[in-house]
Amino acid sequence: MVTGANSGIGKAAATQFAQMGATTILVARDQRKGAIAQEEIKTASGNESVELLLADLSSLDTVRKLVSDYKEKHDKLHLLVNNAAVVEGSRVVTKDGLEEVFVVNYLSQFLLTNLLLDTLKSSAPSRVVNVTSSVHAHIDFNDLQMEKGYNAIKSYGQSKLAQILFTNELAQRLNDSGVTVNCVHPGAVRTHLGDEGGIVGIGIKLLRPFYQSPEKGAETLVYVATSPEVDGVTGKYFYKRKEKAAPFNKDDQQRLWDVSMKLSGLKG
Repeated sequence: MVTGANSGIGKAAATQFAQMGATTILVARDQRKGAIAQEEIKTASGNESVELLLADLSSLDTVRKLVSDYKEKHDKLHLLVNNAAVVEGSRVVTKDGLEEVFVVNYLSQFLLTNLLLDTLKSSAPSRVVNVTSSVHAHIDFNDLQMEKGYNAIKSYGQSKLAQILFTNELAQRLNDSGVTVNCVHPGAVRTHLGDEGGIVGIGIKLLRPFYQSPEKGAETLVYVATSPEVDGVTGKYFYKRKEKAAPFNKDDQQRLWDVSMKLSGLKG
């Protein structure tokens, strides 16, 4: 299962998974764009087992429905790729009353992963791969929803650091379960990220011609998701197929986990 799979890195990775013969689940927000991507991936891979599930990851209820829809048809899941991301030029509040970038880039995928843990465990060996960024910023637990002042780069960076901390914390919690959890920084890639990002988005668009292709950007993601060389490796941060140092912090990991459980409505 790949979130944000109708374009960019997500689509490039999903295409490669399908080419390997895997049943590939595309998660997209837009029906038309998702259906186009689905047909293009089928054609490129020669694999008809490419399915489309719709979910707006700014809504936690929609995430719950996504999991329900998946479990109605499938009882196994060997790979979950949390790839979806947005950048917003101004603060947007979701219907759950939360800051949108934090929800889409992190909290919805925290919820999605936790709701699929039983399936991932029963399918072991299985892998979770979180797509993060080198643009990771300090998490302000006193203003997690950025109500005191919004900054697009800070918002995005905070959500990406949350992903990194989540990766390490979940990996520790799943020790010896047969489920590995790693995160990947794909580098600067030509995607639609930043289309709604105001001034920051304009800057991203200007730099896009110098960025690598989605196919190139997906290389490390696909490597971490499928390579035998990564069997049993968990709780790591990868860039260019290599393990790199990451800002893991045990106290912040635990605090973020506790806050995320409360905000997502999970009980543990």
